[in-house]
Amino acid sequence: MEDIDTFIERAKQIYNEKYRDQLEQTSKDMYCVIEPVSGDYFLGKTLSEAASACRKVYPDRPTHTVRVGHPVAIHFGMHVG
Repeated sequence: MEDIDTFIERAKQIYNEKYRDQLEQTSKDMYCVIEPVSGDYFLGKTLSEAASACRKVYPDRPTHTVRVGHPVAIHFGMHVG
């Protein structure tokens, strides 16, 4: 398998070039799992839902996840206010 940085960049490129504009209009806030070899994507209201849909079709392939309309899929942190 290619190195992880190349893999992620390829998945992001597929999302940005093929799906971003459409999905940001129709599926904002949903999770989008990209399978970069095929270029297919799978949507879900939760990360688990999108990943499960992808695993049914591509059980052994690595994937990359984005959250439609957000810079990252998941944010771990805290708010101090």
